[in-house]
Amino acid sequence: MFDKELLRILRCPMGKSELRLENDYLVCIQCGPKFSIQDGIPVMLIEEAELPDGCSNPEQLPCIIENANKNGTH
Repeated sequence: MFDKELLRILRCPMGKSELRLENDYLVCIQCGPKFSIQDGIPVMLIEEAELPDGCSNPEQLPCIIENANKNGTH
């Protein structure tokens, strides 16, 4: 079982957005990667996350593109 109080504290490591609980995953409400929860512990590594449809690598996530555009690096 996942501690829902922890859900209020955790943020997506990519876009710093809130997460929602979806079955055995924490899902970023902004950019969409799904982070698995194993034995009650969320695995918050982007390398281990399920990327949303249309993204084959983390650089294609909307939050990364948006940040790159803001910083002039994209």
